[in-house]
Amino acid sequence: MTAASVGALARRIYESKGSCITLVSLARAGISIGILLKRYMESRFCCDVAHYAISIIRGKGIDRNALNDIIASRSSSSIQFVDGWTGKGAIQRELRQALVQYPEIDNRLAVLSDPANATTLYGTKRDFLIPSSCLNSTVSGLISRTFQRDDIIGPNDYHGAAFYSDLIDSDLTYGFIEEVERKFDSSDIVDEGPIVVSSGVSEVESIAKRFGVRDINLIKPGIGEATRVLLRRVPWRMLVDSLDDEACLGQIYQLAKEKDVPVEVYPLNNYRACGIIREMADS
Repeated sequence: MTAASVGALARRIYESKGSCITLVSLARAGISIGILLKRYMESRFCCDVAHYAISIIRGKGIDRNALNDIIASRSSSSIQFVDGWTGKGAIQRELRQALVQYPEIDNRLAVLSDPANATTLYGTKRDFLIPSSCLNSTVSGLISRTFQRDDIIGPNDYHGAAFYSDLIDSDLTYGFIEEVERKFDSSDIVDEGPIVVSSGVSEVESIAKRFGVRDINLIKPGIGEATRVLLRRVPWRMLVDSLDDEACLGQIYQLAKEKDVPVEVYPLNNYRACGIIREMADS
């Protein structure tokens, strides 16, 4: 599924941008995806593809120093921002806001999986587990969440990022990339998923209302986000579209069982799973 989605997304980007493409991955989830897209397009379309990674932080915006440096060496019209998936579509909205001052740059986000229905550049609308959504830095070049702090980052510096050098022996980045790349030859047909006209954020808002959650950031939609919240925290409950989907949801069933988290079948439209974190005041 990952290889097929890379191929489908690469074709959409190529049709949109032509033979000169500048992929700008959003760190960290977009990094390995950008490398896969670059390899696919260079081998299939023989086009000029440059690849960069850049920081964008919810509430703080994009790394403008880094973006300006990219623009200085590459055509603005060739730039295509890349991420792994859409959850609630928050990063797509953040990107649009960040690029208001750069009207010449395409503000659409290209993703492998778009269950939030937030972009027209996607591999599939289907919600599936992308390894980089739960394996984090070890399939993203050991790069972790980026940050911007005025006390250590100057006005002319790039945003900072944590680098997990202690995990070098556990780094799976190129193993992941090369395994997906080996599947490219059989990835010409992708299941684009169901036609969904509603937005993911509207479904999340509906879930929040149904379960009395005041902050939608406590709702983690999508298989990847739901799996990650089970690995990192103990959510209040898990919503799934089926209790009989071991192929796609098996890890959620198992992790929820291990952590004694209730799993409930819920009529999800955009997603296959959704985690809900208990508000601190309710703990």
